[in-house]
Amino acid sequence: MNIGILGSGHIAMAIAGHATGAGYPVMISRRGDPESLAPNVATLGPSARAGSFQNAAEFGDIVFIAVVWDAVPAVTAQIPTWDDKIVVDPTNPLRAENGGITVLEYAAATSSEVIADLVPGARLVKGFCTYTAADLAADPQVDGWRRVMMLAGDDNAAKLAVAALTSDMGFAPVDAGTLVEGGGKFQVGGPLRAQLRGF
Repeated sequence: MNIGILGSGHIAMAIAGHATGAGYPVMISRRGDPESLAPNVATLGPSARAGSFQNAAEFGDIVFIAVVWDAVPAVTAQIPTWDDKIVVDPTNPLRAENGGITVLEYAAATSSEVIADLVPGARLVKGFCTYTAADLAADPQVDGWRRVMMLAGDDNAAKLAVAALTSDMGFAPVDAGTLVEGGGKFQVGGPLRAQLRGF
């Protein structure tokens, strides 16, 4: 199974590192010349490569949208079709400004509904959004226990595929329910978010 990652920042590299460590072929991506990602690829090892956002979306059997919230509309618009693609949403509606982090407002009830509208036809799973980049990159096994990874989605087969990947990475996947009800529990401001280490 191939893993495509839209992005090459700290969250993207954390996900890519766990995926390559588990033996999965990975493609990271960025706007502009993918060759500039050669140092990132070298860090990840021989199963990693770099490409455009479209290349990564086409490469991945599972695709992560690992760019900052404000960039998501422009990045997802570069993908010709999302039909039947398993897509993981690790985004948070946050913006770094004025020396701090601002939680952004949006019209939908949950942030995942906003993302779902940008990837029509995709089999969307919310996850990998409750840890800081540093915590996400760290060893998921701590003192004999595995860090929990909450997952939410409406497509059970897609959730199972992402859960299998998550488990192979070393995390303990937990099915939180549907995209709206489950995702709403652990999104920024959700009732479970305060109990999870992250924003």
